[in-house]
Amino acid sequence: MASFVENVAIDCADAYALARFWSEVTGAPQHPEDRPGDEETQVLLPTGAILHFNQVPEPKTVKNRIHLCLRPDTTREAETERLLALGATLVADRRNPDGTGWVVLADIEGNEFCVLRSESQRAATTPADQ
Repeated sequence: MASFVENVAIDCADAYALARFWSEVTGAPQHPEDRPGDEETQVLLPTGAILHFNQVPEPKTVKNRIHLCLRPDTTREAETERLLALGATLVADRRNPDGTGWVVLADIEGNEFCVLRSESQRAATTPADQ
């Protein structure tokens, strides 16, 4: 027997606004019944898992112990620029001179996430570098 991941729950201050941000990041729709002011909202990912946003009273105070890693369908650099334009902020640049590495960003409420290299960028390197 085994369990499967139903959703990834993310505590936040504004569930609707954060779901809207992640909907734009992923290109996946918010739940059709979600409305501004809702204390619980969802982004329906095409892979089956759901991003579930729970509004909580306490603010974020420390680094995330779990985070999302995104593999873009464009380049890591183009996706990083798109996400910054959506309101993300740069936390750390972990890109290496040889093209490997990732970028750490934070969403509009400060939750960290990573932008990895695209599949085509990975394919351009040798298997040992991936």
